[in-house]
Amino acid sequence: MGKDRDTNGYVNASTEPPPANSAVNRRLLVFGGAVGGVLASHQSFAQTSANVPPNVPQWMKEQGAPILSPAYGVPSEFEKAVIRRKRDPRPTDTAAPSWSPLQNLYGIITPNGLCYERHHNGVPLINPDEHRLIIHGLVDRELIFTMDDLMRFPSVSRIYFMECAGNTQNWQNTNPDWTVQHTHGLVLCCEWTGVLLSTLLEEVGLKPNGKWVLAEGADAAAMTRSLPIEKALDDTIIVYAQNGERLRPEQGYPLRMFVPGYEGNMSIKWLRRLKIGDQPFHTREETSKYTDLMPDGRARQFTFVMEAKSVITRPSGGQQLSGGKGSYEITGLAWSGHGRIKRVDVSVDGGKNWHEARLQEPVLPKALTRFCAPWRWDGGPAILQSRAIDETGYVQPQHDAIVNARGLYSSDHYNAIQSWRVSSDGRVVFHVA
Repeated sequence: MGKDRDTNGYVNASTEPPPANSAVNRRLLVFGGAVGGVLASHQSFAQTSANVPPNVPQWMKEQGAPILSPAYGVPSEFEKAVIRRKRDPRPTDTAAPSWSPLQNLYGIITPNGLCYERHHNGVPLINPDEHRLIIHGLVDRELIFTMDDLMRFPSVSRIYFMECAGNTQNWQNTNPDWTVQHTHGLVLCCEWTGVLLSTLLEEVGLKPNGKWVLAEGADAAAMTRSLPIEKALDDTIIVYAQNGERLRPEQGYPLRMFVPGYEGNMSIKWLRRLKIGDQPFHTREETSKYTDLMPDGRARQFTFVMEAKSVITRPSGGQQLSGGKGSYEITGLAWSGHGRIKRVDVSVDGGKNWHEARLQEPVLPKALTRFCAPWRWDGGPAILQSRAIDETGYVQPQHDAIVNARGLYSSDHYNAIQSWRVSSDGRVVFHVA
């Protein structure tokens, strides 16, 4: 797209969008003509039901259900297949994650009932009236806060993504039947409401030598992580509400820490304790799991930020182009822990040619961004890919670039370009490029 790329597929940080009189025309040749193809498909639709126009459907002849049935609203029964799932069998469900059905979602906000979950010893049942948050260590005043105390502080509401460090493995073992839920389902994007951690640290009085925060959860695993003080004072939120309602139990009710752009395990759920220290606390979780193995046998520690990443959600694995050849919309999600998504490129030939997609508003820092591109399918095989570029100039890499840099067995923080193969019969499956 106007600039040379190195052998790993990276684009120079100064890459600019192509001139309108060249790339846009090329894009229209490949991707354009959406309306005509769609209308042609609709006009050939065969009437198969008495409920299909111009007939009057049955549901227009009956009185509908009353309000408050049930009192807490639920999706239509025709959407009952859109649920969280486990990707793989686990010895115990108390340590198993559930995966969000991204391929069935729209926009950028993940509904509370479809947010992925990951915990280490089950979901605790916590009475908020008896829950407390203690802040101690290198502070002037060690304080204990009730939930009512916390909700008296000035609140903020911000939209951010959260992604598990283990979301998307590096394809040592693959399954052609994988969907986006299987490959990328450990990511979500919500509106988070709470009090900035910096506000609470100001209340207790942070000592000058306080450089790290140990956060501990009230679950049976007592999950703990160490957070640099710079991030704690930047945009970290102590959260009590998600998407306009109180946190759900699996998302940390009644209180959690949320660390924007960092790997999901940093956002400790069921938060009960914050200890300020002058160095990392080196918890068991941090020393045994949350490191990145390198090709030479060494391991990187404290690689917190989730790099730029994207995935096409439609068409994607497990789906079918049922309308035959013609026009479709390619759509998906992109995100970066470093800030806003600047651009997303889409390819239909396995990365040989790239075309700039349209970014739907809003485009927010450290939030999911929806991208779209019209595509005219000629009925032949195709390899669909997307590539995210964030505002720092970082470009989402190919699989080989990550393996060359980190080795084959480094699975966390894997953000390589994802491929979906479209067969001539319209079936879409997982594909290793």
